[in-house]
Amino acid sequence: MVSLASLWLPILLAAVIVFVASSVIHMAPLWHRNDFPKMPREAEVLEALRPLAIPPGDYFLPRPQERSELKTPEFQDKLAKGPVAVVTVMPNGPIHMTGNLVQWFVFLLVVGSFTAYVAGRALGVGASYPRVFQIAGATAFIGYSLALCELSIWYRRSWKLTLKGFLDGAIYASLTAGTFGWLWPR
Repeated sequence: MVSLASLWLPILLAAVIVFVASSVIHMAPLWHRNDFPKMPREAEVLEALRPLAIPPGDYFLPRPQERSELKTPEFQDKLAKGPVAVVTVMPNGPIHMTGNLVQWFVFLLVVGSFTAYVAGRALGVGASYPRVFQIAGATAFIGYSLALCELSIWYRRSWKLTLKGFLDGAIYASLTAGTFGWLWPR
């Protein structure tokens, strides 16, 4: 067994490496270039929504007040006429990435910490690089990727986006696993 405290360096360094890799993946014109296409008639949609001053948040449209309303002809008509949507409204104004990037880095540290915890309990000091890579990689992949399925299952997010997230997660997990294998206590 390897203590979590003795794995602080691979946790931190893996977070830095994945942070840089994710920046390259999302800024270069690679597979995320067309994740969110322009909405048809965007100007009209924005003009229609603007006066409503919808507060930032997540919304499901149409949404019944009570479960019993789901089966009413009126609600079924709303569903049939559409649109049916899950909408995230963000605050107005420029998009400042600093807060998102800080949260992302903290998330990377959390995934690294769980990876260290699982690998530290499963492996001992001096474990081989391939074994560390296997355990750390599987754990990191779970942390980076599997919860994305929930968005496609329940909220109809495109499976294509989820599978692209899996590709990202596999890259991040490999980088994390490689870092842990390299810096594993001997």
